[in-house]
Amino acid sequence: MNEKEITMVEALKKKYADKEETVNKLEELKALDRKVRRVPEIFAYTFGVLSALVFGVGLCMCLEAVAGGMVLGCAIGAIGAILSGINYPIYRAMLSSRKKKFGGRILALSEEILGEGNL
Repeated sequence: MNEKEITMVEALKKKYADKEETVNKLEELKALDRKVRRVPEIFAYTFGVLSALVFGVGLCMCLEAVAGGMVLGCAIGAIGAILSGINYPIYRAMLSSRKKKFGGRILALSEEILGEGNL
């Protein structure tokens, strides 16, 4: 093999090796993004369902479908409504906290991937 063929083979090897490395970095980036979002989403869904159930129990008590009375039912329903109302701010705070925790690595990895794509 002459020198021209060797450089062509090395260029092809480098081209395919970079893509494989980029794919691995892309998978790592996706995994980090899932790691950031998963905990706040699970909390928000769970907390939202529980607060809706509390609100529903209060509503049932107000309608006297369940023993307890109107006043107690209104109080429990109000608590459920308040919990539902604070669910989203809690979710945003948790998400923001996790973004700060993992943001540096995600940004660095993004820059590496974008830098390789421009070559």
